[in-house]
Amino acid sequence: MPLIKIQTSVTAPAKTEVEAMLKRLSASLAKHLGKPEYYVMTAFEPEVPMTFAGTTEPVCYIEIKSVGTMNPAQTKAMSQDFCQQVNEAIGVPTNRTYIEFADAKGAMWGWNGSTF
Repeated sequence: MPLIKIQTSVTAPAKTEVEAMLKRLSASLAKHLGKPEYYVMTAFEPEVPMTFAGTTEPVCYIEIKSVGTMNPAQTKAMSQDFCQQVNEAIGVPTNRTYIEFADAKGAMWGWNGSTF
């Protein structure tokens, strides 16, 4: 049910580096939300044409969605953590990264032929 999706203008590093980054993000998201990693999904989309502040310098957009309610303390901690992790993994500066946090109602999130 939790999802972290990264879209960035930068070229993807080696497949093994991308997989390692996604595994770290998955574990971190589960920990931040207090949910089993069994349900966490990660996605990475490199080389997306993007601008930020009127330039095409490296940029990143992260979506974090979860069934339930994320509180301000959680979103602040996740913003700091995920901006730093993405910066270290693919080199996008933290001040060129936006994160969208979205709470989802269980009935609006499907899985395994049903909903939460």
